[in-house]
Amino acid sequence: MKKPFISHEKLTEIAARFGTPFHLYDERGIRENARNLYKAFAWNPGYKEFFAVKANPNSTILRILKEEGCGTDCASYTELMLSERGGFNGSDIMFSSNVTPAKEYQYARQLNATINLDDITHIDFLKDCAGIPETICCRYNPGGTMEVSNGIMDNPGDAKYGFTRPQLTEGFEKLLKLGAKRFGLHAFLVSNALTELYYPKLAAILFRAAVELKNETGAHITFINLSGGVGIPMKPEQNPVDIFAVGDGVRKAYEEILIPAGMGDVAIFTELGRYMLGPYGCLVSTVLHQKHTHKEYIGLDSCAVDLMRPAIYGAYHHITVSGKDNAPADFKYDVTGSLCENNDKFAIDRMLPKTDVGDLVVIHDTGAHGYSMGYNYNGKLKSKELLLKENGDVVMIRRAETPEDYFATLTF
Repeated sequence: MKKPFISHEKLTEIAARFGTPFHLYDERGIRENARNLYKAFAWNPGYKEFFAVKANPNSTILRILKEEGCGTDCASYTELMLSERGGFNGSDIMFSSNVTPAKEYQYARQLNATINLDDITHIDFLKDCAGIPETICCRYNPGGTMEVSNGIMDNPGDAKYGFTRPQLTEGFEKLLKLGAKRFGLHAFLVSNALTELYYPKLAAILFRAAVELKNETGAHITFINLSGGVGIPMKPEQNPVDIFAVGDGVRKAYEEILIPAGMGDVAIFTELGRYMLGPYGCLVSTVLHQKHTHKEYIGLDSCAVDLMRPAIYGAYHHITVSGKDNAPADFKYDVTGSLCENNDKFAIDRMLPKTDVGDLVVIHDTGAHGYSMGYNYNGKLKSKELLLKENGDVVMIRRAETPEDYFATLTF
């Protein structure tokens, strides 16, 4: 059974103090998870995690991760700004973007961030707008499908990202002529993989490509970035990924492929988002209404503005009615928000304990791609973000939006 990382008594106290809805993050869980990740890859002296800022662009969260040794993976001008203001610079920042405006490449160069090129045509574009840095990375898309022993995980060939394999050779040769001296290789092929086999399989693909590229072009490849894709168990019956088994699987591929090729100095990078933050955040709401028509509905004081993954992806997020964790789940509900859209549902036909107006509802696993994907449809305003500190204190780390925020960009 999935249980919240906070007790009903503590949650009731927080809700009374701050009001609902709010996203709540668990500092202790975040720190412990980051430390375990670094332990899992301790065999690689150059290992570094570049947290995917898009998953949770909160300055306090970034500060916690920075204290645990992480850098940032940015995909936009504003994410670069957030990283700079948070004290990240130079080799602490990976810039992995696509369809990139010139000003974003220029800003990345100003920060001395490591640029990860998405397309071979961007080589000339970068050269003309910002210049080619001595350290550069290229994103690889091998096409086809990504498979492991238990079947197909995803279809990279359908993704818009990355160089083809022949384009990598051509691109490396061109970048060498333009002054690049140190190279990285990157790929993101699967999202939310709940298997220890994904990273080792991806690593082997990238390691073999790196050896080939070194032999073909003479490029000095100094790092390989496995990007993200390691998943979290969203449903109670799913098991968490053993990150130590993942790290050991990557180590075996490294020793089998890179070391015999004389590439034992290659650093391993990751760009995890959901794995780093997902389980350590939740959306807390109050039941405002119940509706009894063709179905039974629970209406919350939050909506898809606060968590849009169920609405746009049909994504499962576990729901706990706080204080009724051990009660039988023998009532079937659609759990909804207040938007004028029928897909504004956190759950459909979900079996829950009997739920009453005023109950606190915890929607699990919103620490990544929860608040960050929010929007303002219907003029709805995004909720506040709170941090449960290691000492048990709770602080607000982002206030709720106000109508003044909503109107601030308008001209009357």
